[in-house]
Amino acid sequence: MDRIQIEEVNLAIDRFVEWLRGYGETSYDHQSFYASKLGRTAKALYYRKPLAGTLAVAPMVFCEAFVPSARRLFWKPQRFPIADAHYAMGFAFLAVTFGRTSDYHKAVHFLNVLEETRCAGHPDYCWGYPFDWETRTGTMKAATPLITTVPYAYEAFSQVYQLDRDPKWLRIMRSIADHALKSYRDVELASDMASCGYTPAADDPGGVVNASAYRAFLLTKASIELSEPGYLEAANRNLNFVLASQQADGSWFYSIDGARDFVDHFHTCFVMKALAKVEQLTGSDRCRTSIERGIEYYLKNLIDVHGLPLPFSKAPRMTVYRRELYDMAECINLAVLLQGRFPTLDKTLSFVLEELLENWQKSDGSFRSRQLLVGWDNVPMHRWAQSQIFRSLCCFLVHHLRPATKMSQGYGPVISASVHTHGAFNSLHPQPQAGP
Repeated sequence: MDRIQIEEVNLAIDRFVEWLRGYGETSYDHQSFYASKLGRTAKALYYRKPLAGTLAVAPMVFCEAFVPSARRLFWKPQRFPIADAHYAMGFAFLAVTFGRTSDYHKAVHFLNVLEETRCAGHPDYCWGYPFDWETRTGTMKAATPLITTVPYAYEAFSQVYQLDRDPKWLRIMRSIADHALKSYRDVELASDMASCGYTPAADDPGGVVNASAYRAFLLTKASIELSEPGYLEAANRNLNFVLASQQADGSWFYSIDGARDFVDHFHTCFVMKALAKVEQLTGSDRCRTSIERGIEYYLKNLIDVHGLPLPFSKAPRMTVYRRELYDMAECINLAVLLQGRFPTLDKTLSFVLEELLENWQKSDGSFRSRQLLVGWDNVPMHRWAQSQIFRSLCCFLVHHLRPATKMSQGYGPVISASVHTHGAFNSLHPQPQAGP
């Protein structure tokens, strides 16, 4: 990797951290247009009666496409647990890269926030969205735990635990893993195969592929880190579902329900990231083969001729944008996880970084959220995807500036026991020179 590009990433991260300090930790969201009662009602009508619903959601769609700043008219800034988890991981990466206690304390700050914002009314630690989310099957109330959010929190606590060995983090990790094991319905598809629910609802139909991929990874990782082999049975049943759901061309539909058979960029990355982490944890040949097939599809259908992410290879409906920051972030995450295994993917990583740093980072340090059909969506949204791009760039940086630091399951560093203190963080290394 070009040392100049590595230095540019380092400088971009510095600018982003300054922006984050000034902007604060709440923001509008991709779903802000639909989070109010009015927005949810319009969206529900769209699902029930598409023709009338199209007219109802038309003002929101127009604003999303042409006046993104109008989000403030529909909803309010909020804190998002999934973003807090990504910020915790990003600052933990920086703590490893440069040995700065300030970065470690920022990571701990976001873990403390996650402690405070866990879903109420549940015995174990879990997280979801802070707004009511209108879906095809009804309203998902705010603070409903989501298996697509919970694993990121587990990773964040695990990553910081590797830095300071604070037993509090370990207790929370165990609670999260217990929640993931016990709270989500398994929909049995064969004696050794099940898809998991997206939420803990007893009637959750399951079938969403990335949900099962997330749970398979979390429980596999927890079984090793917490020495709990009982987690593996559920993990393997979900993993078998993910592997069996791969299409002949190497893709995964969003769901097997027959209605949501679209193939998009970041959900595809979610699935392959989970498989790559499980492969690193277990050495699974089945995961390796699936990843190889998936990457072949990904590079042919979700990367364009310029080496940049495409939002969809099979879109569910007309889209109002050309490119998505979330896709950039997940492309970087996947490419760093698999770096050195797929030469074309390595080249894609370089192209994406060049595009991101040249055209997507604004003068204030934040990143554009979307390239629209006309112009840009410049509203910074922590969940969509300021936090994800920050975490991905920090992961890239530690991977290249600390190549001797073994990357543990593709998400965090394994720190030598000699630098651990109980419940505290010592400077890991002399600070390296990040320039070429």
